[in-house]
Amino acid sequence: MNNILILAGREFRDGLRNRWVMSATLLLTLFALTLALLGSAPTGEVKTSPLAVTVVSLSSLSIFLLPLMALLLSHDAVVGDIERGTMALLLSYPVARTEVLIGKYLGHLGILALATLIGYGIAGLLTQWVSTGSLEADVQTWLPWLVLMASSILLGACFLALGYLVSTCVHERPTAAGIAIGLWLFFVLIYDMAVLGILVADQGRFLTPQLLSWLLTINPADVYRLINLTGFADTARFSGMAALSGHARLGLPALSAILLAWTVLPFVFASLIFQRKQL
Repeated sequence: MNNILILAGREFRDGLRNRWVMSATLLLTLFALTLALLGSAPTGEVKTSPLAVTVVSLSSLSIFLLPLMALLLSHDAVVGDIERGTMALLLSYPVARTEVLIGKYLGHLGILALATLIGYGIAGLLTQWVSTGSLEADVQTWLPWLVLMASSILLGACFLALGYLVSTCVHERPTAAGIAIGLWLFFVLIYDMAVLGILVADQGRFLTPQLLSWLLTINPADVYRLINLTGFADTARFSGMAALSGHARLGLPALSAILLAWTVLPFVFASLIFQRKQL
């Protein structure tokens, strides 16, 4: 356990010194603040919580930015160290390969979690202050925002695990980068476009709302959308997904479990492959 914490701390410190990571954190914070201030403007007309409106806006931002950040952080976590020779040096010490992988993963997850908490935390507090003049609110008002931050970290964890799986399977960094971008395009853009095309072509004959909700649970990015856009009445109404939320068979615990499975399974496969990988 001590080895894991040491490795995680090293990765976390290296990430904080990385200009790209700091730039991405500042970019996430800037986008979150912009969407928070602009997105809460119509709340006086729709009579809903400004935090709920901002959750809808930031969910779309998270879908695009957090998976990309996670994959860029993790795609060369293993293959990059192997090419630089640092992995062989690290494994010459009394440390297990599983400990190396877990430590590096936790360090990268800490960077993503810090960026999310800073960006979305500041945006949430500012939204509540600007709209009400106070940070005081009941639990029901803050709950969608807390779920947004927790699920955003879990979404990043999913794509970190996918990036580690890619990094352990390939032998060159350019290959890992290409596959990582391909995964991002597939889960964030191509899958939803394909489902939309099927939905339009079907014209409601076979693709029922219940089947559509199940199709969305196959994609971790869509599971994240379901958690934040259908999990609460205000967010579902403002996002236009109230009808879908009425047909959804899975609640927040089940959807969160699916995201957790998308995190655990790729990482387990990555660990098994890394155990047998020739350096």
